[in-house]
Parts: sequence; structure tokens; C-alpha cells
Amino acid sequence: MSRDTRTQSAEADTTKAGDAKSPDIKAADTRAADTKAADTKAPATKEKLLEGALRTLAEQGIAKTSARSIAAAAGVNQALVFYHFGSVDELLAAACRHGAEQRVARYRARLAKIGSLAELLAFGREMHIEERAAGQVAFLGQLLAAAQTQPRLAPATAAGLQLWIDEIEKVLARVLDGSPIAEFTDIPGLARAVAASFVGLELYEGVDERGATLALDALEQLAVLAAALDELGPLAQRVVRHRLRSTTRP
Repeated sequence: MSRDTRTQSAEADTTKAGDAKSPDIKAADTRAADTKAADTKAPATKEKLLEGALRTLAEQGIAKTSARSIAAAAGVNQALVFYHFGSVDELLAAACRHGAEQRVARYRARLAKIGSLAELLAFGREMHIEERAAGQVAFLGQLLAAAQTQPRLAPATAAGLQLWIDEIEKVLARVLDGSPIAEFTDIPGLARAVAASFVGLELYEGVDERGATLALDALEQLAVLAAALDELGPLAQRVVRHRLRSTTRP
């Protein structure tokens, strides 16, 4: 048999073997091809799912947030929720971190320019208005509610809030540097208190808008008091420090 004849025969045998594949094997080959295709689009698909989860949670609430509703908002097949994240809870946890990273990045430059407590509170008011208009307050409220009954969401929610706390702590350390307040204040703890206050006020405003405004006004009055302390002369500041030390001794 000539070489050409043997080659043609081998090719024919290969073709027959391919045609003879069982339906199960063909289906497995198809799934493998689909998975490979999905991998090439993974970053874009994951981004769509993260944004879809944020939008669904803010607009429909935790009770109506499902793989189906998230996939519909993202414009993808709902099976991709499980392919990329494993579960709806894992997707929501990732969306929480994703959303917080985006929001903090949006405001980081403005936070870096803040030079006083009064400016920090003014920024807080402006940010509150912007975040409510963007639907972020509704999203945060739903996420906090969900974390009470779905433990896997609690660490992600806390991590998202920690990003804000870290930025606020930097601002407080800067604006209180040299102030009598700084010597007797736990800056990391104060940063958490400020973050928790704003979170609470954002949610509180939904049921009592005037009460939330009064609370913010009261915080601004405290900022005025802190500014007054900073403006005291060296002798007066020493007196204040002495008095604070005497009240904080065990």
C-alpha cells in the first residue's frame, strides 16, 4: 500500500471514530468548549454580575434578590452566577466589597483635602446627598438587614465599612494633630464612631428626615467646639490638657 493510501485510510478511521462518539461524550465536549469560551469573557461577566447584584439589592430588596433577578439585571444567564461565584450569598459578599471599593475611590481625593472637623462634617452632608441619589443608602440598608440573618454576609459588610473607617481615621489623625483632643482620644475608635453615626443617620433619615437633620446640626456644633479649643493660646491649652488628664486618671 502506498504512503498516500495509508494516510487517507488513517484520516478516514479518525473521522469514523469522531462520528462514533457517544452523545454523552459529545455533550461533555460541548460543555468544555462553552466553559473555555466563558473563561475568555470572565472579567466582563463578573463585572456585570457584581453591578447587577448591587442594582437588584437596592431596587428590589434582599427578599427579591435571587440568581434569576441578578442575572436579569446583569443581562446574562443565571447559571453564570454559580459558575463565577458559587452561590448568591458569595456574589452578594463580593458585590459589597466591590461597591465599597468603588465609592471610597470616588471620594478619596476629596477626603485627602479635608483640614478640619467642620470640613469633615460638611463633606459628610454632601456625600450623604450624593449617595442617597445614587441608591447607595438603600443598598447599604438592605445589606445590613441581610447580614443579620445571613452570617456569610456579615464579614463582607464589615470589610466594606472598614474601607470607609480607614479613610476617616486618616482624616481624623490629620485634623486633630496637635489638638488637646487628640491626646485623649482613641482615633481608631472615633473613626468607627463617626462611620457608625453616618450609617445610622443615613438609615434614620428614611423615617425621620427632620430628626436626622437635627442630629447632623448637633455634630456640627461639636465641631465648632473642637475648633474653639484649637484656637486657644498655649497657656489655655495646657490648662485644658491638665483638666482632661485629671478626669481620665484611673
